[in-house]
Amino acid sequence: MVYARSLTRLGLVAGYALDAAFGDPRRGHPVAVFGRAAGALERRMWAGSRPRGAAYAAICTGAAAGLGALVHVATRRRPVARFAATALATWTVLGGRGLAREGATMAHLLDANDLPAARSRLSHLCGRDATGLDSKELARAATESIAENTSDAVVAPLYWGAVAGLPGLLGYRALNTLDAMVGHRSPRYERFGWASARADDVANLVPARLGALAAVACAPLVGGSPARAWRVWRRDGRRHPSPNAGQVEAAFAGALDVRLGGVNSYGGRAEDRGTLGDGPAPGTADLHRSVRLSKTVGLAALAAAVAR
Repeated sequence: MVYARSLTRLGLVAGYALDAAFGDPRRGHPVAVFGRAAGALERRMWAGSRPRGAAYAAICTGAAAGLGALVHVATRRRPVARFAATALATWTVLGGRGLAREGATMAHLLDANDLPAARSRLSHLCGRDATGLDSKELARAATESIAENTSDAVVAPLYWGAVAGLPGLLGYRALNTLDAMVGHRSPRYERFGWASARADDVANLVPARLGALAAVACAPLVGGSPARAWRVWRRDGRRHPSPNAGQVEAAFAGALDVRLGGVNSYGGRAEDRGTLGDGPAPGTADLHRSVRLSKTVGLAALAAAVAR
């Protein structure tokens, strides 16, 4: 058991290093392959029904976790294969380098005052309507997305990899992908996507709070105050409609000493996401700092995962 955990830890470290060095493959990404398969199954299974949506989520997530379990069993007596499989799975499910690259690209576009390109690029980070957003609103949207996705794409996969190995890595990424595909509120997915959204909320309850705690601890590395980050996190984390995104966004707001949240538009529908933090609206310098904070939180999450 101890030996198996050691292999998992080594695989997590190696996979994190692969993501940091190379990022996501440009073609044939396994998550994209999963997304296409899940999309094809959705077209066959869709109905305005929560039970049908729950069955869909169970099939898709179960298939991914089941694949991880099969590889886990197949490599039980093959340590090199177990290490390699864990490293490759970790690389597949992590998105830290890609997230940092997108944040840096947005910051550079805003530094150059290229608002049309920045509005177009925002879709790489989130689904918010960018039409008409000024540089401050674009910086805020990107900073919020960096915070939320640091939890979803870095902290949570490492947490579930540490807790459940290969099945945890693949099962979590499958569930998080389903949430992005069908978990949003819309006439089509309000009932069918309910199970995917709620299951993703449950899966992220612990990782989001660990990510927020890491942001508090890492605040001095971006010129922030841990005390302020803690205060803002504990005070404002519940103001966001998401039980998890608000936690890490509030901690980032406190660590960066900026104000996040407010009214956002998604598909022509306005949502009030609450106000997080006491500082000014973030600018491009703060967006650069949020990228650095995301990287340090990722390293803290890796340290916690291998120390478990």
